[in-house]
Amino acid sequence: MQELIEIRRAAKRNVFTTTIIGVFGLLVASQLLIWLPKSAYLIGILLTSFSIVTLLVAFFKFREPLHSFVLSRKTLYFQHKSGRWQLDWNNVQRMGVPRVAKGLDYQELSMVGIKLKSYQPFLAHISPRLITHILMEQRPLLLYGQDREQCNTGNCYGADLLEDDYFKDAEGNTYKGIQAMLANRMQKLRMRLGFDIFIAAGELDRSEHEFVKLLKQCQQHVLVDQTSHI
Repeated sequence: MQELIEIRRAAKRNVFTTTIIGVFGLLVASQLLIWLPKSAYLIGILLTSFSIVTLLVAFFKFREPLHSFVLSRKTLYFQHKSGRWQLDWNNVQRMGVPRVAKGLDYQELSMVGIKLKSYQPFLAHISPRLITHILMEQRPLLLYGQDREQCNTGNCYGADLLEDDYFKDAEGNTYKGIQAMLANRMQKLRMRLGFDIFIAAGELDRSEHEFVKLLKQCQQHVLVDQTSHI
């Protein structure tokens, strides 16, 4: 295993191209607003709006760190504009691509899931700002595993949006506030999807299955090295 393996964030692709498109669109829109008759101003306004949105997308892409993951012999390290978290390889119980039932078949989600052995090390190294981002980002996952009859009446979603602000893990550690909310969310999603942490495909530079394969290879190398030194 290499000393460090860096995973480039897919969302960082085409930042320069997106910026050029936005700037070019604004230049064209300004000329249209100058030369077109007032009856055709709507075209210029629509193009201006499109260009501004494109520049905003480029701005948010630019703010993201270049690499989403750094894999070392000790840790699995994730970084985001809202914060970061890290895991020791020994604390990872299982990794895979989450699946949900769809009729008689199963459908894979466009993400990677990680199941932990203990919540405490993870919760100890994650910023409150990133916790807030995760709680918001994972809301769509709450729909999986819901009672279908309740969802048809529109009553399945509201109760799941808010998490309890108190949590006690299996080791007796207690958490309050936003840490407890994340822990309760992780436990809820573990029951429904089998994993605690979920990584969107946009954070990766390869397919979900290829990333899972890489993680398993890294973990295996680390565990073998640790065994050989005992």
